Amino acid sequence: MSSDITTSGAAGVGPAASPPVDPILDVDGVTIQYKTKEHLITATYRVSFQVFPADRFVILGPSGCGKSTLLKSVAGYLHPVEGEMRLKGNVVRDPGPDRVMVFQEFDQLLPWKTVKENITFALMNGGKTSSSSEANDIAMEYIQKVKLDRFENTYPHMLSGGMKQRVAIARGMAMEPDILLMDEPFAALDALTRRQMQEELLELWDETRFTVLFVTHSIEEAVIVGSRILIMSPHPGQVKAELNAHDQSHATIGQEDFADLQNKIHNMIFADRVLEDEVIPHA
Repeated sequence: MSSDITTSGAAGVGPAASPPVDPILDVDGVTIQYKTKEHLITATYRVSFQVFPADRFVILGPSGCGKSTLLKSVAGYLHPVEGEMRLKGNVVRDPGPDRVMVFQEFDQLLPWKTVKENITFALMNGGKTSSSSEANDIAMEYIQKVKLDRFENTYPHMLSGGMKQRVAIARGMAMEPDILLMDEPFAALDALTRRQMQEELLELWDETRFTVLFVTHSIEEAVIVGSRILIMSPHPGQVKAELNAHDQSHATIGQEDFADLQNKIHNMIFADRVLEDEVIPHA
């Protein structure tokens, strides 16, 4: 008998294998189309991927590859014309509190409500709680997590862009959704604030292990934020590859492995553009 076999207990049986983990989100062969005044646009074509509990799953690709469209479809705002999306086994048909979206825009907060009121309003209206005192407690817990506990009574117009995004993230996390959807949430921030927000997001993830589906067009941000990265081709968006980035962070920027992964992703994304440039139109 091989010495590699481990036995345990009187019966001499090996340790039980860990049960397989079901995906939280299962996207299966999804094609998404939408109409403009003049055209029917195919945004994505037969895209498939799975997001598992505690994944930091990043969708990365060039402009127009359908990244944000995919996110809106997961949120329930757009419906695939082919394939389906399942959240915890249930087909996604409409928006719901089990998915909360954080947008790029700074004006996603209610301007007439304070920081705390923006969060308690979402909790009460989203059915998370019917008690105002409980809503206040939950709101303050997440306000503290995003380091805004001195600003709970401040209105959005008095906050910087980064602070507004902290509130939006706190509001989303306070709802404790099955999956947090983030559509280029740091793209409009200056470089220093963007890095700080990335660090704070990862600190929150270390603390709570929430599941996030994150869209970006920045290769560096994808490598820093993501544990898994889905590479999309130009439109109609299709899956080009899926890569692991578990070992990368701000601490590894400049190291060989980080640079190699960046270059690999860059070559994957821009190979399609090179091929398009080489096509010579016939007369």
